[in-house]
Amino acid sequence: MLKRARAATTTEHSAGRAPRVCMHAPVRVRKDVRAMRAAMTLAQAGYDVTLIDVEHDASLPAREERDGIHFHHILLPRWLARFYDPTHALPWLLFKGVRMVQGVRRVVGTSADAYHASDLAALPACYLAARLRRKPVIYEAYELPMVQPHFVRRRLLHRLTTRLLRTMVPRCAGVIVVSPPIATEMRARFGGPQPIVLRNIPPYQPPVTSNRLREHLGLAPETRIALYQGGLQDNRGLDVLVHAGKYLAPDAVIVMLGDGESKPRLEALIAREGVGERVKMVPAAPYAELLSWTASADLGLSVLPPDYSLSIRLCLPNKLFEYLMAGLPVLASQLEAIAEILRTYDVGQVVPSLEPAAIGQAINAMLADTEGLSRMRRNALAAARHDLCWEVEQRRLLHLYAGLPGMPQRSPQPVRLGPILGA
Repeated sequence: MLKRARAATTTEHSAGRAPRVCMHAPVRVRKDVRAMRAAMTLAQAGYDVTLIDVEHDASLPAREERDGIHFHHILLPRWLARFYDPTHALPWLLFKGVRMVQGVRRVVGTSADAYHASDLAALPACYLAARLRRKPVIYEAYELPMVQPHFVRRRLLHRLTTRLLRTMVPRCAGVIVVSPPIATEMRARFGGPQPIVLRNIPPYQPPVTSNRLREHLGLAPETRIALYQGGLQDNRGLDVLVHAGKYLAPDAVIVMLGDGESKPRLEALIAREGVGERVKMVPAAPYAELLSWTASADLGLSVLPPDYSLSIRLCLPNKLFEYLMAGLPVLASQLEAIAEILRTYDVGQVVPSLEPAAIGQAINAMLADTEGLSRMRRNALAAARHDLCWEVEQRRLLHLYAGLPGMPQRSPQPVRLGPILGA
């Protein structure tokens, strides 16, 4: 395999051939909307995109073609899917090792003009393939790496991975991050090129009118909904939302729309605190339908705990932009990048404390301010239409690829995406 890879470095670009991009996403790409968005954008811009992902569905073919993308699935047993989360240390590490070895084998065996690592676990395979073939590599960091608690407390793994990053990142042709403060911190920690900020923003969808949450939950028409949507995980501040239910006005409820490993614990907490009438849980919606569920709420919540990790403190989550595209004003915790968006576009407020009473009172105050909600709703819809949409954001990705060394040049013309596959 390595001999074939080295031999390929002498191959010249065929005249008129579309430049080939090998993307690696070491997860089920059907659930990775960000990777699919980038792959579909590059494919529609004229690149020949191969996307190597991990699947646990034995009924899928190892290779398939969809939306102009060549999918190469690393097929792993279904039972291994439980080890994506670091709840069991040894199986988690073994799973990561198996997945990385399989990724290296597939990516190194794929000839391309550029390699694109979708998040940290994909970087070793893409870096090795790019070095062997003397091609550029792009590292797209979904969050600031190596600051999450499950990495920090594993000191040997943390030291080794940090050293590898300080070797690999400076040799990348491009680094992509999700927020301006992460760009600054990434460069300071690992060196390399100035990161490009590519925010996790969905393609534009026109505003919709919906009542799905009230209908699903059997709520009265006058009930006001403060919505959290996304993964139900320990680092999302969801316990605080449950406790805040005690402080809500009689006509207000908090709804958590999503699934995750914390769901059983949150359900038990809701029952124990006796807030089942104030805090509701709804299963995750298919991504293609998500906007209509989101639009049926009155307020979006993003109360992530800043002290959980530096990555959380500097994050800019996709749910923020999904709320705004649905016309929802946002109540957020004191997170630098989120607060900047709320101030710039006047689309929400920052709660000064994560005490349950403070959050409950802030929700009540925002929902009671009818004029303020209307103003922020108009601002949110305008921002999503003219600025905070993938049609604008993708320009940075296309300019990055247009300027890669040794790549056949393409005109970085923005493209319009349809629905994201499988989401």
